Amino acid sequence: MTYRVNGKSFDREPDPGQCLRTFLRALGHYGVKKGCDAGDCGACTVWLDGVPVHSCITPAFRADGREVTTIEGLGSPGALHPVQRQFRDAPGFQCGFCTAGMIMTTAKLTEAQKADLPRALKGNLCRCTGYRAIEDAVKGVVGVAKAAPGKAVGTSVNAPAAEEVVTGRAEFTMDTHPDGLLHLKVLHSPHAHARIVSIDKTAALAVPGVHRVYTWEDVPRRRFSTAIHTDPLVDPDDTCLLDRTVRFAGQRVAAVLADTAGAAEEGCRRLVVEYEVLPAVFDPEEAMAEGAPQLHDPVDPFVLDPVHNTVVEIHAHIGDIDAGFAEADVIHEGTYVSPRVQHAHLETHGSIAWMENGRLTVRTSSQSPSIAKDKLARLFALRPDRLRVFCKRVGGGFGGKQEVISEDLVALATLDTGRPVSFEYTREEEFTTASPRHPMTLTVRLGATANGKLTALQVRNVSNTGAYGNHAGETLHAGGAAVMLYRCPHKKYDAYSVYTNTVPSGALRGYGMTQPAFAVESAMDELARALHMDPLALRRRNTVRPGDPLVSLHEGPDDVAFTEDGLTKCIDLVDAAMARHADEPPPGPGWLVGAGVASSMHETAPPTEHLSEAWVTLGDDLVYELAVGTVEFGEGTSTAHVQIAAHQLGTTPSRIRLVQSDTDRTGFDTGAFASAGLFVAGNAVLRAANAVRDRILECAAAHTGVHVVMCSMDDDSVICGERRVPLAELVATARARGIRFTAARKAYGSPRSVTSNTQGFRIAVHPVTGEIRILYSVQATDAAVIINPAQVRGQVEGGVAQGIGFTLTENYQVDADGVMVNPNFRNYRIPAYADIPRTEVLLVESSDSFGPLRAKGIAEGCINPVAPALANALHDATGVRCRALPLTPERIYRRLAESRPMATGLRT
Repeated sequence: MTYRVNGKSFDREPDPGQCLRTFLRALGHYGVKKGCDAGDCGACTVWLDGVPVHSCITPAFRADGREVTTIEGLGSPGALHPVQRQFRDAPGFQCGFCTAGMIMTTAKLTEAQKADLPRALKGNLCRCTGYRAIEDAVKGVVGVAKAAPGKAVGTSVNAPAAEEVVTGRAEFTMDTHPDGLLHLKVLHSPHAHARIVSIDKTAALAVPGVHRVYTWEDVPRRRFSTAIHTDPLVDPDDTCLLDRTVRFAGQRVAAVLADTAGAAEEGCRRLVVEYEVLPAVFDPEEAMAEGAPQLHDPVDPFVLDPVHNTVVEIHAHIGDIDAGFAEADVIHEGTYVSPRVQHAHLETHGSIAWMENGRLTVRTSSQSPSIAKDKLARLFALRPDRLRVFCKRVGGGFGGKQEVISEDLVALATLDTGRPVSFEYTREEEFTTASPRHPMTLTVRLGATANGKLTALQVRNVSNTGAYGNHAGETLHAGGAAVMLYRCPHKKYDAYSVYTNTVPSGALRGYGMTQPAFAVESAMDELARALHMDPLALRRRNTVRPGDPLVSLHEGPDDVAFTEDGLTKCIDLVDAAMARHADEPPPGPGWLVGAGVASSMHETAPPTEHLSEAWVTLGDDLVYELAVGTVEFGEGTSTAHVQIAAHQLGTTPSRIRLVQSDTDRTGFDTGAFASAGLFVAGNAVLRAANAVRDRILECAAAHTGVHVVMCSMDDDSVICGERRVPLAELVATARARGIRFTAARKAYGSPRSVTSNTQGFRIAVHPVTGEIRILYSVQATDAAVIINPAQVRGQVEGGVAQGIGFTLTENYQVDADGVMVNPNFRNYRIPAYADIPRTEVLLVESSDSFGPLRAKGIAEGCINPVAPALANALHDATGVRCRALPLTPERIYRRLAESRPMATGLRT
């Protein structure tokens, strides 16, 4: 067959049944991405004779004799296609994994199609941006600017890798193919709880190309936790690389290593496994009851109460909760249910391992290569200097890649065979085996006086950690933040993290606070209505103020400083914005219209130790090299770090060369999660840049005889009094004296501050179908000093979009046997362009942060108030309260039907 790709012809025979996506990637066109393999996400979009197609569902043979164009053929750095330039300048991307497909679709849109983007972009999904930035890119809106020397902070400069992203040349994890690469696939358990009696490998090993079959008998018997934290003691070591007992449907049973992915899959199909099926339990309340199936061994030291399947319990209080309720004139109590939510980052988990000079090297899609390295070293008894872990650009994370769940198997296989090994999750594996958000059931009881003063706040939280306890304790502790927003003399928080025979839960944006925020903020709205008060008035009456005890459910001190009332400012901004948009018209007659608001607070670093080290060096080429371990997966820390360094060094971002996320080339970094990539690693960057700046100024002062206080940095020089000394002259002078302009500095996640968010929605609800239409969306965020305004807006917009998704459209459905039944984008339904309104982002600038230059990380907390704000708006519109998510049309319709006859008149 003859193919023509990006203007070049060649003869090549595709494999039988091969799709065009894998065919093109095998040729080195890595801009063609894998997001779903089902034609749902559009990340693989290419042109076939100038027509956009999803290459994952296009057979390769159909391209025979035709012209194929990939993103690499559209333009290149320095010679961008106009649409690539628009996506760069908007900027129309965050992690960038969907960007090539978005551009290939957009570049063929007619003017009529551009006027109807909900329809035109229905085949392209983005999990990061919230689509507003993509709309701006399509329309040619420019959002970036160039920074003057020393003026990078506060400017919307572009990401360092912007041109590589929009041309498809930015490398993601799986965009490489070492010689001799083997492929690994996993056989998953069909049972929620079973003991493996035997595994017959014979037929699998007979498949041509199969090299190895690994079972529980072939792997180290060391227990570990897949969760990533600096302190290994906060997570239970309850997981084995492969185990004889399977505790959820989807757990690894065996791994097959072969020359091709197809051969490895066939090997998995031919394994013969005999199971002894054990009793299973799926509900955490039932799992805690006497006589429930016991998931873990009673002698295991990591389980708090194995008989009742309890991993962690928290019982904390301040004041006297009974006295608080006795003082109350009105008491509200309700139980709220927040289900599993999948991260749905478009790049699935994956790792590639190989041996290099006798050392194990792992290239992985992770939020923390440093801790992944530590875990692998312990698991395989390797000296740390015999192991390197690094990341290229990561295609989304949101906490889902705060786990070690692909690195261990490739490390095992490479150490065994000496060959490079690749393991890439399918989209179905991502849904059924990767760690979703913890399902939580929270009972909230509030007491208040007749004038709205809170007297008692009580929360009982039951968290379903699934089969293993990764993140079980930390998310449970984080949920205590639900009681921190409001001043109240009597508070009580009881929480339980419970094992069940379901997929292990993990970290997801909001990290243990999203679920309690839904519960407490919904309850506050219900309390306000019981008091006949405006919900915002009730919040203002009770909002925590500087000087109040913040989170503490104990009497001891903590490291959180709170000196400015950012939350009230957020509430006021949203209140005014909602008033301006009070007349947004409904889609048509018969719709019910209502408004809802909710708030949240989030600490700017996790309570467990979080640390980062940064290195800054002025090279002979007069470019500053900044080395920092933080991974870039769309959160924007790379851009912010470069801006901080450029700002402190008096130069421009173009003169900062970034090296990142490589344990051989950067210092230790706990990881990019909990918004600490800016708050902690940004401080390390600031300190390292300041140290190099000071060293340069001292050298310049000695060189010129001018006092150091008269010296200041310029783009490529130092100004000493009235003399401008080129950096080249200073570098040469320093070299002659044996001086290098380099420094390393560390930063820690303490002390901490807080960031606040308030979300408002105006919605329309159809009383017959239960459909919700969002008429207006606004969020105010206490961002403190803003490093990059465009990135801050983008993170908030993306967080709100994710919150809308898990509130309205995303439904993780599990059958009676604990098996997820909708493991694909088509049925799980993350939001598409048509589902997400533009969110007005209002920024509160404060100065009480301990972050770099007084900045705060804001990507984590912005999702937390979204669900309760929508639930409160739904109640305002219809008079019915939904206390369980998601707010699907079916659920809303049933609640409306149960509440009939409805109140007369429409809320408009």
